[in-house]
Amino acid sequence: MLAAIFMYVKVFCVGGLICLIGELIEIKTKITPARILVIFLMVGAILGGFGIYNYLVEWAGAGATLPITGFGNALARGAIEGATSNGLFGAIGGGLMATSAGVAVSIGLSYIVSFFVKSKTKKS
Repeated sequence: MLAAIFMYVKVFCVGGLICLIGELIEIKTKITPARILVIFLMVGAILGGFGIYNYLVEWAGAGATLPITGFGNALARGAIEGATSNGLFGAIGGGLMATSAGVAVSIGLSYIVSFFVKSKTKKS
């Protein structure tokens, strides 16, 4: 019971820390949220490519895999596995195969939510 609670605390703290870093970057700089998203994706891919992000995933679980850095890590890991088995084309296909389920679910749920939410243009 105590181990499960500790795991939830780790997941919350690591995921929250990643989001806090993104918020601080957005507040303290003039970098747009889209660019922050790309930066985090690249950081996850680079750390995943060097095998560093996997230690965080093993320790924090979903707290490290659910933020966008985890998506970058999954892309890098899939590309590396694909490249070792099928060469250059495997590198491209491996990253896509590793993340295809998450992308499909995101697109499907976004489509469903679009029926219930009215979009508005952001005023400057």
